[in-house]
Amino acid sequence: MSPHAGTPGPTSPALAFVESPVQLLNVLEWAHAHAPRAQEAPGGGLTLVVLSPTDPMTRGQLRRMADLARDEGHQVRWEEARGGPAAPFQTIGGLTPLLRRARRVVMGDPFSRYVQLLLTITKARELVVVDDGTATMEFVAQLAGGERLVRWHRKGGRPGPRDLVFAPVSSSARRRLTPSARRSVEIFSSMPIDRAPDGVTVTANDFAWTRARFGPPRITKGADMVGTSLVETGVVDGDSYLEAVRGLARTHGATRYFAHRRESTEKLHRLAVETDLEIVRPDLPLELIARRGPIGRTILSFPSTVVHTLPLALAGTDVRVAVCDIDPAWLTESASPRAQGFLSGVTGTARDVHRLSAVIVA
Repeated sequence: MSPHAGTPGPTSPALAFVESPVQLLNVLEWAHAHAPRAQEAPGGGLTLVVLSPTDPMTRGQLRRMADLARDEGHQVRWEEARGGPAAPFQTIGGLTPLLRRARRVVMGDPFSRYVQLLLTITKARELVVVDDGTATMEFVAQLAGGERLVRWHRKGGRPGPRDLVFAPVSSSARRRLTPSARRSVEIFSSMPIDRAPDGVTVTANDFAWTRARFGPPRITKGADMVGTSLVETGVVDGDSYLEAVRGLARTHGATRYFAHRRESTEKLHRLAVETDLEIVRPDLPLELIARRGPIGRTILSFPSTVVHTLPLALAGTDVRVAVCDIDPAWLTESASPRAQGFLSGVTGTARDVHRLSAVIVA
């Protein structure tokens, strides 16, 4: 496939940038929710730009999601944005004309340096942020408080040299994501947003496209478990995580473990050997996998995006989502000082989930 397949013509009413399968899913949900009525095509001229990462699992899921986007009538432009030292310059140079023409820009990760750089180029009068998981909650809080944009698991540490060099671009992006007389800002989210910044429009994502497109699923009698990348991001100790997974699986009779796309092969191999769980590497975001089925009657998770999204995607079914708190003792020494509070907030604000006590790790 040509990297620029689906490049639009002289006008580009809406341009979307995604770097993960979940972001692309939420762009499709946004397009569905904002689709013109009856006779017009859904999406209204949406062009999806995939800023492809190098991770094979993420790339594979993005390919599948890109196919679904094309099936919905959207144009997809695949950019090897991290394909070597010259790739960022080539990507940004090729996208600049589209950015200057677009009247609306949709993005999935306002913390991304790539996206922040692209924001300094666009003249779009409408900016839309769709969910990038629980990070959306932190983005909203930081935007409302006028803080610098930094991911929750890194907050509290000292800025590194790259952070300092990039600081002017990040500050410019934050200003552009602040509504003004020249620019509107919308946040399209399934996350609980209690304190939206002044002037920002918040639209609820109820996963209507997912429910219309897939399912209802066949439900099995057992339990499934959802993996997390908290070990890979340095928040949770690996041994403690393994013991917690083993305890949950034993207590609730879980047989399958749906791996997060960022989980390491080494950790997953150890989980398979020491817990007897079947490790499943999903080829699509879990919301679609669960809706397509088969799926367990109980889904076990640690604090993560899915405790907010799965109850919406599985609305109308008998599936129960249960979330297990993170014990403070599991946190690593390098974990951000805000980690425990943030993770507790993720769990505490989840709707329609069953809350489990933290597993005791011997």
